[in-house]
Amino acid sequence: MKVGKMIVLTAPSGGGKTTIKKHLLAEYDELGFSISVTTRKIRPTETDGKDYYFKSAEEFRTLIDNDAFLEWEEVYIDQFYGTLKSEVDRLWAIGKHIVFDVDVHGAKRIKKMYGDKCLSIFIRPPSVQVIIERLKGRKTETAESLAKRVKRVEKEMSFEHEFDKVLINDLLSVAFKEAENLVESFLEIYSSSEEE
Repeated sequence: MKVGKMIVLTAPSGGGKTTIKKHLLAEYDELGFSISVTTRKIRPTETDGKDYYFKSAEEFRTLIDNDAFLEWEEVYIDQFYGTLKSEVDRLWAIGKHIVFDVDVHGAKRIKKMYGDKCLSIFIRPPSVQVIIERLKGRKTETAESLAKRVKRVEKEMSFEHEFDKVLINDLLSVAFKEAENLVESFLEIYSSSEEE
């Protein structure tokens, strides 16, 4: 099995990591997405086995007991997120470099485990207020869940200096380009325009 590199995207909820992840996966065939496991409710735009593996809290705890996770966290009571070891094996077996879309604590754990084989990118929105507007715009949050997420966002914003790179997600087209530059440099990919 060819062992590839890892790109960990992290951001506070609503920071844009999923949007940037989707862009990078569309741009680079060399990349594969590590599908996380979660116990939160599936959103109307999501597909089980593509966006996440959706499990019950009981199923998630069984996976913990079976040492199935590279990293995991209980983000809110009975709302777990985790990265399966089997996802890393699956993607490396098909020769892909891995993209992770995880919370700040999971990102720190993966970076610590894999060191220089891993590029950790913190995606920072221009302000907490922008995140609040993005979360409201999703129309997937109750007033209670929005309040919980905002409280967590404020805490997570303080972690940005613990990652290899900080990418400011203000203007999406600029953020996409900066993400591409970081990935190409880390994976030593050179676009055709640079080769001419």
